[in-house]
Amino acid sequence: MFLFDPFYFLFMAPAMVLVFAAQWWVNSMYKKWSQVRNQSGLSGSEATRRLLQYGGLSGVQVERVQSRLGDHYDPREKRLRLSPGVADGESVAAIAIAAHEIGHALQDKQGYAPLRFRAALVPAVNLGSKLGWILIFAGLIIRGTFGQQIAIAGLAAFALGTVFALATLPVELNASARAKELLATAGMVQHQQEREGVNSVLRAAAFTYIAALAAAILQLLYYAFLVLGLSGRRRR
Repeated sequence: MFLFDPFYFLFMAPAMVLVFAAQWWVNSMYKKWSQVRNQSGLSGSEATRRLLQYGGLSGVQVERVQSRLGDHYDPREKRLRLSPGVADGESVAAIAIAAHEIGHALQDKQGYAPLRFRAALVPAVNLGSKLGWILIFAGLIIRGTFGQQIAIAGLAAFALGTVFALATLPVELNASARAKELLATAGMVQHQQEREGVNSVLRAAAFTYIAALAAAILQLLYYAFLVLGLSGRRRR
């Protein structure tokens, strides 16, 4: 929308660098540890089923998705979806990613409050992401007191996305902590190299959410700059 505004790049350049670095790191760690076979010799699908049983999650169904690194847990349908590389791979990366998604299933089963809070935000965030920038843009065009009120309403709607990104961080970090504990107690990770690999993959994945939060904050600050600038012009 404001891609030709130099101030947009001033605000967003650091976020773009972080997001690029996060994607490079996660792809690099996945590539490295997907080439290291886990000592159990289990594929991601096999490890997932064993860990689900070990964690008392017999009601969770396992499915395949075709997107690379599209692994996720769907709390609405109680389904854990694995990408081909994870489902079929017998690597350290495969069991680390599978265990992380099982961490989300455990959160769901135990009613983990941050997960519930994030899920409750989804409808409002979806609406806010569509209407927020439209209201801000409309407010900037209309100007005056009414325009400022519209722009502030848009800013508040857009801010929900930042709240969602902030709420996501503890959910993801907790899922990774659960994954490491589950792999250790189930006896699937016993050697130092495997522990190093699991930690590396999960740390890289966590950084993607930190980068996403930074991008959300900086974009919100940019929109706030526009709205406050409108307010300043109105006072003058």
